[in-house]
Amino acid sequence: MPLKGKLGILAGGGFLPIRIAERCRENGAEYYAVVFENHGDPAVFQDHPHTVSRIGAAGGIIKTLRKEGCEQLVMAGAIRRPSAKDVRPDLWGVKFLAKTGAMALGDDGLVSALVRALESEGFDVIGADEIVPEYLVPRGLLGACVPNDDAITDIAHALQAARALGQRDEGQAAVVRDANIIAEEDASGTDAMLRRLLDAQNNGGILAKTLKPDQERRVDLPTIGVRTVENAHAAGLTGIVVEAGNAFFYEREEAIALADKYDLFVIGVDADGTWS
Repeated sequence: MPLKGKLGILAGGGFLPIRIAERCRENGAEYYAVVFENHGDPAVFQDHPHTVSRIGAAGGIIKTLRKEGCEQLVMAGAIRRPSAKDVRPDLWGVKFLAKTGAMALGDDGLVSALVRALESEGFDVIGADEIVPEYLVPRGLLGACVPNDDAITDIAHALQAARALGQRDEGQAAVVRDANIIAEEDASGTDAMLRRLLDAQNNGGILAKTLKPDQERRVDLPTIGVRTVENAHAAGLTGIVVEAGNAFFYEREEAIALADKYDLFVIGVDADGTWS
């Protein structure tokens, strides 16, 4: 672990924040979690040092982190983009919004501005992959199912579509079938995108998830897991491709076993789309 001081965990939803806390405990590293109300799950942190805070109380969160002696910060877990009303920013948040125009920025612009603001407060912001690198997607074919020639062609188109979407800072994932884009991720996320395909009577298709071209890599890496495989199968897709080293793969063994059962390939690809 690369920690150079006590770690503050800004915890959204999902598996990653609690795994980071557990890794800190396993390695005897000091840590303290701030669980975002209505985003993270405080129950999973009941045996860990933590507090629960609404996402708009940024000044109070910074004060708490300093009081706890946190020097490094990691932002981990899913955060649904809140409305200005939901944020109800405190004084620090008001100044941040006014200075950056954050609510008018895309997701990556907002995250990048927040990281810079936290760094200006004296914190060292690190990526979750520095703490739990074993969850990064490895390069290559990850299960028993192998794409056919048509699927290989669609993989290239799907990666291109996902990157184009990311270039517009609108999402990280797209689905392509027969070289045509049939779905693109929006603020509701990958699972919601796949659920929208359930009634489309699609037969085949490739899901690609990629890092946005100009993304702040320390926050919000693409993720897949068991639910991704379940939803891809339910949507009639034949494969999933993600960027090796630039995405998290949770519950990997279970997800790959499920993909093999569904005859659905899962591949970690290089930036140029190759994997072998």
